[in-house]
Amino acid sequence: MLRRKSIKIEMGIYLLKDDSRMDQSSAGGWLEGKDMMEEKLKRLKATFAKIKDLQYAQAVLGWDQQTYMPAGSAEGRAEQLATLAELSHSLFVSPEVAGLLEDLTLWGGTLDPESDDACLLQVASRQFKKATRLSKEWVAEYARVTAVAQSVWEQARARNEFELFCPHLERIVALKREYASFYSPYDHIYDPLLDDFEPGLKTSEVQAIFAVLRNEQVALIEAIAQRPQVDSSFLYRKCPEQEQWDFGVDVITRLGFDWKHGRQDRSAHPFTSSLGFGDVRITTRFDPNYLPMALFGSIHECGHALYEQGLAKSLARSPLADGASMAIHESQSRLWENLVGRSRDFWTYFYPRLQEAFPARLETVDLDTFYCGINRVEPSRVRVEADETTYNLHIMLRLELEIGLMEGTINVKSLPEEWNDRVESYLGLAPGSDAEGVLQDIHWSFGGLGYFPTYALGNLVASQLWEQIQKDVPGLDESIRHGEFAPLLGWLRENIHRYGAKYEPQTLVQKVTGSKIDPQPYLRYLRKKFAEIYAL
Repeated sequence: MLRRKSIKIEMGIYLLKDDSRMDQSSAGGWLEGKDMMEEKLKRLKATFAKIKDLQYAQAVLGWDQQTYMPAGSAEGRAEQLATLAELSHSLFVSPEVAGLLEDLTLWGGTLDPESDDACLLQVASRQFKKATRLSKEWVAEYARVTAVAQSVWEQARARNEFELFCPHLERIVALKREYASFYSPYDHIYDPLLDDFEPGLKTSEVQAIFAVLRNEQVALIEAIAQRPQVDSSFLYRKCPEQEQWDFGVDVITRLGFDWKHGRQDRSAHPFTSSLGFGDVRITTRFDPNYLPMALFGSIHECGHALYEQGLAKSLARSPLADGASMAIHESQSRLWENLVGRSRDFWTYFYPRLQEAFPARLETVDLDTFYCGINRVEPSRVRVEADETTYNLHIMLRLELEIGLMEGTINVKSLPEEWNDRVESYLGLAPGSDAEGVLQDIHWSFGGLGYFPTYALGNLVASQLWEQIQKDVPGLDESIRHGEFAPLLGWLRENIHRYGAKYEPQTLVQKVTGSKIDPQPYLRYLRKKFAEIYAL
């Protein structure tokens, strides 16, 4: 039986397992080895392209499920998603991929570490090691369970009935505990979940960052509470959905959203999904009596989409055709939503246009009043509507619950009560309904335990990037005041977007800003902005 050959690098000489040698001093032998490796890399990339296509097919079905699929089709869709998940997983952990990665990994070390190929081999090897811990049966069951759960969550939220969703969430939590067990030993049972969204980050590191943030943000919130409250009543006037849609489309078009390679639809919870390289879908949702919901939801998702639309074409249909991490992804959405979309400079340009769109509602509201109103600090039960100073408290609440679920100190049935207790503790609010409480987010229904911390980390990265952008892009504030966003988008394209998943998040942040993720720029941003609004 022939043995598969595997090339190693040793003392500048290529050694093959069959003991044949190709000394680098021999040009012919060296080229023969190089050509062999390049051919193997070509085969590996072809397999990755097929896997990516299967994943995109899953994304198409998932997008359709949340936008247009009939409500009664969940079980059939779950089977389809399970089949595709099993196929893509089996192809990824196949003996062929294992052999190619083994052969290519050491050779990849001789490449330029900044090259696409070297980064591809590093990222793929890491993902392969994680994927081989999972059985195809677990992967299929997980896809099946979460697909059904998403449809049930939507019904439960609409009916304000946690009991309807509870058994599905119990199954998801059980699967997540089993998932964590595949990666034992670990420092904390939550670590494997967090690692899926933020490679290399530990639970203890997140908790340490949050401890700093909580003390600082609570102090700021308490200081603001001593000042006269700003008016935001004008934001709660009836605004027809179509007019909201049209204005939001105009905004994200000017920000740079490419409608030839994307579209926007409606869903119960806003999301962004790539259905193929060059096909990025976003969704939004509306409240006819609250103008900011759809507008800032669209801007937030547009931030995600701009990242996906800015990936280098050389990364297409590969494991690198993705964001560096969810914290980096959320840094893009939070940057556009808050640092740009809630800035005075932004509304200097857009507010006259908003007044034209809704004259009866805003003609008596001046720019300063509007600017202060959209930045009003007031505890809210709903995360996506939270102001910037209280937003991270929503994330900390969810982190505590997720850790409790994974440790077994909190059971799923008690979640509504546990949720309400923390809402009162963190935000000082009395319990509300399940729909605006434990059922408000879609994340747990698709198994996204470990995702929430990345929102807060994204806030930190966004502010850190913003300080660097201010140094690197002269006249940025003036450009924004004139509705010109190409300089900002160009900087993000050059420094963040084009790299895709080539670099780990901490490496990318340090490469761009000179330091790893740091909470201080975010805290400086909050203090400065809200000191001006509330005259602190």
